[in-house]
This record gives sequence, structure tokens and C-alpha cells, in this order.
Amino acid sequence: MPVKGLGEYDSNNIFARILRGEIPSRRVYENEFAVAFHDIAPQAPLHVLVIPRGPYISFADFTTKASDAEIAGFFRAVGKVAADLGLEAPGYRILANMGEDAGQEVPHFHMHLFGGKRLGAMLVAP
Repeated sequence: MPVKGLGEYDSNNIFARILRGEIPSRRVYENEFAVAFHDIAPQAPLHVLVIPRGPYISFADFTTKASDAEIAGFFRAVGKVAADLGLEAPGYRILANMGEDAGQEVPHFHMHLFGGKRLGAMLVAP
């Protein structure tokens, strides 16, 4: 059953296709819960996406439908990727867009890790 306000999961979205190996990616990490790979249009010197293996559209969808093990495994993967890429000491940003107003482009829950330089303001005032 879909989360209110969201449609059904599109199993042909680009991240679903990456998970199935139909589209290549430059993977930096994977485990049973998540896959992390370099963004094809990086917005920082280091820009990695971390996606859960399950078919979740948004944060609400993920936290409503995923098992406790999937949720913990995914967030541990995000932390491990940041540490493995050497981002802990200099710092990094985690970003997750949900829905059209936030600019979510792929309807598969994912988190962006940005680093490799001093990052500017998170949001620009309207």
C-alpha cells in the first residue's frame, strides 16, 4: 500500500535499474541494505549517493515500510561511507530531497553525501 500522497514505486526508475545492474555506477560501498555510488553530475568535489536496496520512494515511505534492520543498516551504511571517504574530520553534508517542492528527481529514497571542500550556505533565502 502506498504512503499517503505518494504513488506506487516505479521499478524502472534509474536507481532501481542501477540496483539491478542494468545501468553502470561507480560504486564505493554496498552491503545487504544499501548501495553507495558517485553522482554522475557532482555538485561538490565529492558527491556520493546512498540508496537503500528496497523499493522506497521517500523518507516517510522508508521509515513506514522498511524493517528495523533495513533502517539501521541503511543509516550505518551512510555513516560508514562518510568515514571510509575521509569526510569525518573535515566535515560533510547529508541531504535528502523529498517530493517535487524539494527537487527530488528520482522517486527512490536516497541521501546525498557532499564533501571535499568548504560548503556554502544550505539554503538561499527567497
